[in-house]
Amino acid sequence: MGQRLHQTLIGLAALALGALLAAGATGISAQAGYAGVGPNFLPWVVAAVLGACGVWLTIDARREGGWRDLDPPSGAPKGDWTALAWVAAGIVATALLLTTAGFVLACTACFMLAVRGLRGAEGKPHGGARGLVLDFVTGFLIAGPAYWVFTKLLGINLPGLTGTGWI
Repeated sequence: MGQRLHQTLIGLAALALGALLAAGATGISAQAGYAGVGPNFLPWVVAAVLGACGVWLTIDARREGGWRDLDPPSGAPKGDWTALAWVAAGIVATALLLTTAGFVLACTACFMLAVRGLRGAEGKPHGGARGLVLDFVTGFLIAGPAYWVFTKLLGINLPGLTGTGWI
């Protein structure tokens, strides 16, 4: 298959995904909530933007030259399956730990595992025990304030480790 056909298929796939999201958004309640915006607002925005991107990509792919000024692909010629496994482990760990260890620790574990995988994909050393502690602290410093903002300021219930609502 030629490059123009691949580019057209990507544009059509984005358009189809936007249509699927729009179809899903029709099943979400439109009852206005906070600030007059209902729960179906954001799915409609995402569907519209994705659909517009799909149209744009498709039209541009069909024009002379397809997507213009493409840089050659960067990165390794093959996928790094070990790095993918670390990132996937982070996502699975979050799903498994969320209800038992709470949002902050689950997201911290996700950060630690994903960073290890991404460093490996770049060919960088993972940092050993010191790197593990640094990744834990960094992940905690990101997840902790996010948890606090969602639970205290926005009033969204996230699973916590303790009953105090602070972690």
